[in-house]
Amino acid sequence: MRIIMAALLAALIVAPAAAQRSRGRTAPAVRPPAQREAPPPAPRRGLDDVMGRDARALAALFGTAALDVREGRARKLQFLGATCVLDAYLYQERGGGEPVVTHIDARLPDGRDTDRASCIASLSRR
Repeated sequence: MRIIMAALLAALIVAPAAAQRSRGRTAPAVRPPAQREAPPPAPRRGLDDVMGRDARALAALFGTAALDVREGRARKLQFLGATCVLDAYLYQERGGGEPVVTHIDARLPDGRDTDRASCIASLSRR
């Protein structure tokens, strides 16, 4: 009886494998899902887009200034947005020429300081 049971068990194990081999099939290869590359981040405006720029470059970047104050050789341009206020201070370089941005301040509409680069990014024309 044991011999018959062992033979039946062996037949159950060997038969499916032999049948599959006789048909010439192999189990399909499992491929890992294709990984997509993340899209490159959108260019983000920052301090480098403002520092050293003249008033025309700022107007091209932000539009018309809400405030334009001149005091001696210094000039302050203020740009307003829904999320922040940016003040750009322009001074003439030692050799003369057009005043350029040498300092910027950024604040929230309620007056609290905020990150300058984030403010620049939010004000930039897209």
